[in-house]
Amino acid sequence: MEAVVIDAGTKLLKAGFAVPDQPPSMIIPTQMKQVPEDESVTDASFLENVTVDPVVRGFIRDWDAMEDLLSHVLYTGLGWEIGNEGQILFTDPLATPKAVREQLVQLMFERFNISGFYASEQAVLSLYAVGRISGCTVDIGHGKMDIASVIEGAVQHISSRRFEIGGLDLTNLFAKELGKSNPHVNLTTSDVEKLKEVYACCAEDDAAYGKVQKACPEEHHTLPDGQVIKIGKERYTVGEALFQPSILGQEAHGIVEQLVRCISTVSTENHRQLLENTVVCGGTASMTGFEDRFQKEASLCSSAIRPCLVKPPDYMPEKLGSFSAWVGGAILAKVVFPQNQHVTKADYDETGPSIVHRKCF
Repeated sequence: MEAVVIDAGTKLLKAGFAVPDQPPSMIIPTQMKQVPEDESVTDASFLENVTVDPVVRGFIRDWDAMEDLLSHVLYTGLGWEIGNEGQILFTDPLATPKAVREQLVQLMFERFNISGFYASEQAVLSLYAVGRISGCTVDIGHGKMDIASVIEGAVQHISSRRFEIGGLDLTNLFAKELGKSNPHVNLTTSDVEKLKEVYACCAEDDAAYGKVQKACPEEHHTLPDGQVIKIGKERYTVGEALFQPSILGQEAHGIVEQLVRCISTVSTENHRQLLENTVVCGGTASMTGFEDRFQKEASLCSSAIRPCLVKPPDYMPEKLGSFSAWVGGAILAKVVFPQNQHVTKADYDETGPSIVHRKCF
C-alpha cells in the first residue's frame, strides 16, 4: 500500500496516496460543522451554524477536531482498515512550533497506530514539485504567507519569514469594500469567498491600479438568494493588497520586495540560485493576473538579481500551485519510506515524540 500524504491547510485539506504526477484524490474543507453527539438532541438547528476550525493560520489548534477530520479522511475517504494502517507523510508550514510537531507524531502513532511517519517543510516540497532542490517559495495560503529560501533541500530559516496575512484577510477586505458600494446587500462569508474566486484580480502595475480606482466598469452578479450585487474596482483592491499591504492597514513592503529583503540575508553567492528559482504557490497565488504582476514588480525591484518564476513541468497536474506541497510530499514519500528514513513504530516507542526532530528535518 502506498504511503498517504496529507497537507492540512487553514481552508483546505489535501490528501491522497503518494502518486506524484496526479493531484490529491481528496481536497476537502478543513473547517467542520458541529453535530449533536447523541440523538437526544431533537432540535439540531442551533448547531447548524457552529463551525470548528482544526487549523488556524496554518497551525493545528484543535486536536480533537483534527483527530475526527483525519479519521474521516483515512478510514472513510482513503479506505484504510482499522488494524492495517499504513505509512503517512505530513507537510509542515514554515516555523511550525516543536510542540505541534511532537503532538502530531504522538496522535498518529497512539491514536491511528500507523506503521511509519514523516514530515517535511512545505517550502522544500513545493520546490520538489517543480524539479528543484534549491530556490525560493512564496506560499500564500488562506491563513498565512510564508517566504522561504531553500538550499540543497534545507530551509534557510534565517532568511525565511512567516506573515500572518493570507486569503482570509483578502476575503475580509473584499467584504468591507463590497459593503461600501452595496450597503443594502447582506453578504455571508461564503458569498464573499465565492465572489473572490470569480472576480478578484491583480492590476498590471500600480499605475494601472490607480486608473481603475478612478474609472472601472461594473459587473452585476446575482447571489443565490436573489440579491443583486455590483462589482467594480473592489476586485482589483484584493490583489493590490499583496503588493501594497498598507491597503490592509499594515506597515510592510509588498510581496516582491519582502522576498528580495529575505534573500539579502543569505550569502551573496547564493542569491542567483535562489531568486532565479522562485516558486509561487498557495490558493491565493492562482488569482487572475497575480503571476504577471509579480514578474512586473520583480523587473522593477531593488535587487541586482531579479526574482524569476519557475514553471512546473508539462507532465505535472494543472493548477499545481494550489497543491504543490502535496505533490512534493508524494515525491518525497517515494524516497523516505522505501529507504527507511522515516520514523518507525519502534523508533517512537523507544524515544517518544521528540524523535520527530531527529528524523524529520
